[in-house]
Amino acid sequence: MKQELLEELKRNLASFKTDLNVEEAGVVIDAKDGVTRIVGLSQAKMGELVKIKSTIPAMVLSLESGSLLAVILADIEKVSEGDKVYSTGQLTSVGVGSGYIGRVVDALGEPIDGLGAINIESQSSIEAKAPGVIERQSVNVPLQTGILSIDALVPVGRGQRELIIGDKFTGKTAIAVDTIINQKGKDVICIYVAIGQKQSKTAQLVGHLRDHGAMEHTIVVSASAGDSVSSQMIAPFTGATIAEYFMKKGQDVLIVYDDLTKHAWAYRQISLGLKRPPGREAYPGDIFYLHSRLLERSARLSEQLGGGSITALPIIETQGGDVSAYIPTNVISITDGQIYLDKDSFNSGARPALDAGLSVSRVGGAAQIKAMKQMAGQLRLDLAQYRDLVGFAQFGSDLDVETKNKIQRGRVTLEILKQDQFATKSVIEEVLTLYLCNGGYLDELPSESIRGTCASFVKHTSTNRPDIILEIEREKSLTDSVKITLDEICKQFFQEVTNG
Repeated sequence: MKQELLEELKRNLASFKTDLNVEEAGVVIDAKDGVTRIVGLSQAKMGELVKIKSTIPAMVLSLESGSLLAVILADIEKVSEGDKVYSTGQLTSVGVGSGYIGRVVDALGEPIDGLGAINIESQSSIEAKAPGVIERQSVNVPLQTGILSIDALVPVGRGQRELIIGDKFTGKTAIAVDTIINQKGKDVICIYVAIGQKQSKTAQLVGHLRDHGAMEHTIVVSASAGDSVSSQMIAPFTGATIAEYFMKKGQDVLIVYDDLTKHAWAYRQISLGLKRPPGREAYPGDIFYLHSRLLERSARLSEQLGGGSITALPIIETQGGDVSAYIPTNVISITDGQIYLDKDSFNSGARPALDAGLSVSRVGGAAQIKAMKQMAGQLRLDLAQYRDLVGFAQFGSDLDVETKNKIQRGRVTLEILKQDQFATKSVIEEVLTLYLCNGGYLDELPSESIRGTCASFVKHTSTNRPDIILEIEREKSLTDSVKITLDEICKQFFQEVTNG
């Protein structure tokens, strides 16, 4: 009898199950300015996501003896002393997936466009190690912006990081938006990260993208000026995480960070709340690392890893054209070149207001097709000679013919580089426009008719000689036979214009 009872007891013990769930919990002892001090979470890690009152997310950013500091990512006003905090054991992450395309989301990847839930395929940590040297390949595939001055003078390649820098109201966002619009039909996923922008401005931008059919390949991540500084801090990392999902699938991605100046302000405010010692301009010592670990995630992966890429266009706002300030110099040193927009040029009517002297692409001609390289070399030379001579010409009226011709060519060059917003050009249009300029066909025209003449010539060539357009697209260069044919087309076109 005892033996039977013993056997039954063993069976009961073997089948005994408990729903006991052990989890680590802590308590908020201080909460102000979006930063909370928590005690009791001894196993928490840097960057870990914790839940205050089981629902409010916060990210651990500082580990101290006996306590930790975390930034609250939502519902800051609902957090108070004495609230329970629960560890998740997971790093702060966001959902990723193709369902994000065409949507507007907040800094945590949650939809804010009223179009319903997003189908998430997986979760990814917002912090990720950048691809190593062996995992990358050289940047040699163009990413056409559709803006002649940029594609010719400071070309952008897939996998590059090209900084857009300039004072307020110089057209920085306009360049980024035009570049996104120009990717329509080019199999490039675009992500626009709005950091500290007014909601009305972001809504207007989304409207422009929809009007031009660009939201079909675009994701907008918005952390507006009314959101918490912690949301503004993690928004670009959320955008980069979503971009990496597509890159690892072998796709090309363009990501715009608008702008990293406000991102640095948000991080400075958080760091001061975390009681970290301030350095230059009150920024914390790791502000350089903040931006470098973000921008280094942009790369063109090797063919073994799928060949996908992330091209980054970070935007920095300067004060009074000072590119030697702390944040501008930091980001310039991280990126592969910069597009510098000059306020005086902008006010004088040059759009985009590109300063060809201060703008540079460290990838250069490797990110251009051969036809563009053939045309762009002369363009930079003409602009350089014009800059040298135009100041000299103001002091003397007796100029030789050669100097007058160079000044006139420079004026023509500046005129063809003017371009309205939302009026992007195909690479063939750009090459044909430069061919007219370099061949001297525009030198005798009045300034106000130059751009109209270029547009008419492109239309004339496309209509009457589509075979030449197809040959340039196929060969990606201007062969001797193509140049002879183009000269004939130019003479015929200008003869018709003169007679007409």
